[in-house]
Amino acid sequence: MINKSFDGKIVLITGGMQGIGKATAFAFIQEGAHVIISDIDSAGGNQTAQELGCSYLNLDVQKEKDWQTSIATIVKDFGRLDILINNAGITGLCSNLGPQDPEHSSLENWKHIHAINAEGVFLGCKYAIKAMKKHGGSIVNVASRSGIVGVPGLAAYASSKASVRNHTKSVALYCCEQNYPIPYTLYPIPYTL
Repeated sequence: MINKSFDGKIVLITGGMQGIGKATAFAFIQEGAHVIISDIDSAGGNQTAQELGCSYLNLDVQKEKDWQTSIATIVKDFGRLDILINNAGITGLCSNLGPQDPEHSSLENWKHIHAINAEGVFLGCKYAIKAMKKHGGSIVNVASRSGIVGVPGLAAYASSKASVRNHTKSVALYCCEQNYPIPYTLYPIPYTL
């Protein structure tokens, strides 16, 4: 008999349609978790969910109402949320946002990248804490080495990932201070931008 270490756990993975999010969903499913992937592409998200054998929620991480609705739906349907993987994020390169260096990037593009990468993590933590503070859970925020070393041509991305790193520490300290049973994990992904 195989020991499934996440058997029965309810896991939400943002940006779960492809890449790191999809691979993470697959790993959790293999360990017995019930996974809900979220993304902004409903067609692609539903296709990935069907392929993996998990659930899908449409969630734009930069919209507070989406977070409120998604967490409420998960708690209503499954009784709790055990694990949140804050994975959704963009570099800005594939979004036709123009130059991303510190001299030529527009303020609008800077704000857009931060809204997804940093504010999305803030909102995820905020609503996951509310859902987990009584029964416990785990929040995993996906960062990048770029948040430590910077990237000349991806200034907003690097800044947003530095924000994720620091906010993760603030969340951990807050949950500890409040005696909430919510440990933190910062997943730095050393091999990406």
